[in-house]
Formats: sequence, structure tokens, C-alpha cells
Amino acid sequence: MARKDKAQDSENPGRLKQIGLTYKMTRRADRWIGWVLAGVGLGTFGVVLGIGFLIGHPIYLGVLGLLVALLTTAIVFGRRAERAAFSQMEGQPGAAAAVLENMRRGVVFTPAVAINRQQDVVHRAVGKYGVVLVAEGNPNRLKSLIAAEKRRMNRVVSDVPVHDVVVGTAEGQVPLKKLRSTILKFPKVLPGPRVTEVNDRLRAMGDLMSNMPIPKGPMPKGMKLPKGNAQRRGR
Repeated sequence: MARKDKAQDSENPGRLKQIGLTYKMTRRADRWIGWVLAGVGLGTFGVVLGIGFLIGHPIYLGVLGLLVALLTTAIVFGRRAERAAFSQMEGQPGAAAAVLENMRRGVVFTPAVAINRQQDVVHRAVGKYGVVLVAEGNPNRLKSLIAAEKRRMNRVVSDVPVHDVVVGTAEGQVPLKKLRSTILKFPKVLPGPRVTEVNDRLRAMGDLMSNMPIPKGPMPKGMKLPKGNAQRRGR
């Protein structure tokens, strides 16, 4: 029992510290976050407590209101923190990879299947909607990268739908914060076992990840690519 208590005590400071760091990060992009959370919490508690006075159960509804207020505040904080994170990641190389990597459920993600010397990069996600190529970088250069990757995939999965998405804020591009929802809106055409089969066939082709290590999340701006891989992927 003593060991369990010590383990719990050691975990709690870590969680509180993480919440604090998340709040600070969010506040840099959303300076009103403190007032918003306070307003949501107090407003929710006040409404539930007021209902308690109306029906004659202020203590019961007061406790319930406190729990509801905490839950509502946590939800609002989570959404605004996510929005702030996206705003700070927007435009950074590899930001799309960080979003795709968190799409665990029903999605098989392979980062940097195509990349050139200018660090324009194409990632691949395989799911029930088929194959989605997610590109980030210069739109003009990305056209050739996407086209080359589609030709390469067509050799082994010509019967599977292939979608392409360019991440960015310009017309025709998908903002980073809407990337996940955009992918999930594609029609589902493949059963689960077929998803695994398609991904295995694509992985069997080989990709950039089998030849060089790519760090998770945004890629360092100074990272250089091996000459052979850059030429092969940039064609």
C-alpha cells in the first residue's frame, strides 16, 4: 500500500506540471483563456445551483453543479489548448505528421514517403477510405512529388481510391486544424482486413523511412537529406 501511495504521489506532480505547461502554452496564443475558463466554470455552476434553489435542492444541485462545472471547464480548456497548439504548429515542417500520428484508430500512418531537398514532404495514411497522401510545403513543387508517389503506388494498389491533401492556408489547401476532420469525411470503401492488406503491399514497396531516420513531429529546419534519396524522391 505504501508503494502505491508513493507512486500516486509521484504521478500527481507530473500531471499538474503538465497541465500548467499546457496552460502556459495556450495562453501564449490565447490570452483570454483564463477569463474564458473562469466564466465557463462559474457560469455553469451558477446555472445548476440556481436550478437547485428553484426545485428546493440547492445542496444536491450545488455538488452536482461543481462537478459539471469542472467537466465543462476541462472540455473547453482541451479544445482551446488544441486550437492554440495548431496555431503554433501551422506552417512548420512536419506539423501534418504530428497530427496524422495521433489518428490511431483505424488509420495506418507512414511519414515522409516522399521528400525533396527543399523539405517539401508527402506523408501517407491508409484507412477505410483508401489511401490519403498528405503533403506540406511549396504547392508547385508538391504537385510533382504527389504525382510521382501516385504512379509508384499504382503499381501495387491500382484498385484502391487515392486522395491527396495539401496542408496550408491558401485557397484549395486544408488548414492544419481541419486536417483530421477532412480525412475522416472521405467515404469509407475498404473493410478492416483490406486496410491491412493495402498497407502491407505499400510497405513492401519500400519508402524513405526504411533508408533514413525521420524524427517524430516537426522536422528540424537544418536537417539534410542523403543525395541519392533526395534525387529519387524529388523526381
